[in-house]
Amino acid sequence: MRFRHLAAWRTLPPALVLLFAGTQSLANTLTQNVSWTIDRAGTSAKVRVVAYGDSIYAGYNGSVVNAAKYAGPTVDAEYASALWNRDVESVRRAKSGAIASDIYSNKIVAERSYMQAASTRVVTFEMCGNDGLQARTSFKNQTGTCNYAVLDNAVSACKVWVGAAMDYINANAYAGTKVKVIGNLHYPGYNADNVQSKCKDAGTGKTVNLRSVFLPRVAKMNYWMCAYAGAKGFQCADNFAQFMGADYDSNGDGVIDSVGLRYIPGESEAAYVTRITSTLRSTIRDANTHFVSSSSSYDYIQSDDTHPTYTGGTVNAGLFGGTTGAGAPRYPSIAGGKNPIWNRYGHERMGWALSVANPSTP
Repeated sequence: MRFRHLAAWRTLPPALVLLFAGTQSLANTLTQNVSWTIDRAGTSAKVRVVAYGDSIYAGYNGSVVNAAKYAGPTVDAEYASALWNRDVESVRRAKSGAIASDIYSNKIVAERSYMQAASTRVVTFEMCGNDGLQARTSFKNQTGTCNYAVLDNAVSACKVWVGAAMDYINANAYAGTKVKVIGNLHYPGYNADNVQSKCKDAGTGKTVNLRSVFLPRVAKMNYWMCAYAGAKGFQCADNFAQFMGADYDSNGDGVIDSVGLRYIPGESEAAYVTRITSTLRSTIRDANTHFVSSSSSYDYIQSDDTHPTYTGGTVNAGLFGGTTGAGAPRYPSIAGGKNPIWNRYGHERMGWALSVANPSTP
């Protein structure tokens, strides 16, 4: 899906053009809330999936007025609806551009009422992507001697707020909630980062490869998301593995790449980081070309080289308010737990990864 909103600028009245020109920077912290119900025929019983996060869960597509209807959490709701034969409301409370502390304070805590509703069955969240992106931008702009502290501080902040978010959700979500899930980070711009820095390492006096600097930090963030999940009663949807690994065995080790890259419950941080940055590094690929077989691939990343691709249209979400609506499921039944496009778009893959944790009954 490729920024279809841009053509609309040509038809806007001058006053609105000025409004948009003056608010582009607001997209860095743009609230994009959506409530969309998967409305099944023959049932009026309704339960809820609540999702908190940044632009990823928002379904951000570059627009300040709309977002993907079927972002990952709503795709998950569609799977849940088919599994449970219920209407399922997907409530996305998201803030594009928000760092982890902002999502914790202004979404999870300030908007806890959404997960406290008696209809809630799933609570999911994602965060830390903007902490990482902001730290990456800062590091890329460095000259002179490289200062790695900005990157390591982002990792530390991620650990703090992920742990705090899980604790708060555990204490505040409706008691009948069946499953709680965190989605970890894919690595946007993996190929673009395969360049040298402008700064020089203090020890070697040489520039450093940006991807080699960033990948271990992404791995550490993802490790703690999944490790905390195991310790605090959450499931971990490993988006890094789903996006960055092919769906076939490219290195001949007998394991499908997207399976081999997954977090292994109980492993140490050092073991996980080594596996991602060294042992299986050759199997990591930019998600712009996600191979579903050795000869077939799909683009999981929009043209901004950051946000997941999607299908199924858009809904209002942004400067002019959010959307509350309903529609029939795209797939009334889903055989084998995977819809026909589960691996063709980034948000579809994310939604499937979330759905794996859904219980058999609501």
